Amino acid sequence: MTSATSQGLMPESDVDLFSPAALMDPYPHYAVLRSLGPAVHLTRYGLYGLFRYEHVRPALVDWERFSSAEGVAMNPRTNELMEGSILGMDPPLHKSVRKVFDEALRPKYVRQVADDIERLAGELVDDLVARGTFDGVRDFARKLPVDIVLDLIGFPRDEEREKILDWALGAFNFMGPASDFQSSSLPDVQELMRYLTTKATPAKLLPDSFGQIVWAAVERGEITENEALMTMSAYACAGVDTTIAGISSTLWLLAQHPDQWAEVRQDPAAVSGAFMEGLRMEAPVQTFARVTTCDVDLDGVTIPAGATVVLSYGSANRDERRYPEPDRFQVRRNPSDSAAFGFGVHNCPGRALATLEANALFGALAERVEKIEPAGEPARSPNSITRGLESLPVRVA
Repeated sequence: MTSATSQGLMPESDVDLFSPAALMDPYPHYAVLRSLGPAVHLTRYGLYGLFRYEHVRPALVDWERFSSAEGVAMNPRTNELMEGSILGMDPPLHKSVRKVFDEALRPKYVRQVADDIERLAGELVDDLVARGTFDGVRDFARKLPVDIVLDLIGFPRDEEREKILDWALGAFNFMGPASDFQSSSLPDVQELMRYLTTKATPAKLLPDSFGQIVWAAVERGEITENEALMTMSAYACAGVDTTIAGISSTLWLLAQHPDQWAEVRQDPAAVSGAFMEGLRMEAPVQTFARVTTCDVDLDGVTIPAGATVVLSYGSANRDERRYPEPDRFQVRRNPSDSAAFGFGVHNCPGRALATLEANALFGALAERVEKIEPAGEPARSPNSITRGLESLPVRVA
């Protein structure tokens, strides 16, 4: 049940936006919630939500009123576990940790693992073209982000390393509202933390890596040991799974829209626009939360101080007020202003590398492949925060 109440009163909805069914197909719910008003009280969980682009983007920038330090997860247990994470910080603390983060991701360090990315993408696509049919997640979207980002962080190349991807998805799911579905991911969180404390150590991380730079900052007293571990966790979670999700979702959309793939093949400049449009349509991060530090008035309705507010990236990216025909995939749209990479102090620091990987893969595909088509039904599992495919059978010619 949803209701848009009279002028000046907060619209309410009892929709279970975090049920597995709603997470599998959230877009009809987003459309209804956008129609209700500038903010909506989600009564089932005692949350508030922003679903329109015009309100989500300013809230992401306004850390003084919409605080990350008070919690980006939607339940107190996860927020306690995230203490020391860059995701859950406001300035000035955020600035000091982000400085270390940005130093470790300066171009000279990124080039150490990504300077031959186009060659790697070409070799990968050559192999897939020879096969003809493959899994767009496992075989196409996964390899470069795993090899490049996990090497960049410096995680040792052992049999456990790729398990980080599954643990990271569990960690995201654990950030949702308290429920049996959310709490079922606790073992993944525990395994991720065990791995970090035993493997993400100066003695085991790869030399000249992001992780070693982070630990050097600990030695200088710039950040704490816990902040170092949580910083590596944040990049492992947000820098790998989300990139894989964005690349595989874009491939899925291109397979469904052969006219748009023809546009990309005719003009290589459309490659980057196709990826940005894929991110807009299927935002890898669908929601994060903030906590209001004061009463916040939005177009005549008031969110009270201390409220947990869901900021819906996925809904903002499909807002018809911002994007004409928002449910239509158009590679020429090139929505560089979408919410996919966030805004403000918490904008995605891995944006450049993720875009580099995607552009190399789709550029190599455009040079070699005339036709992409589905070869079966894709599969996905619900997640409280992220959205991506588990498998994607595709055929190329």
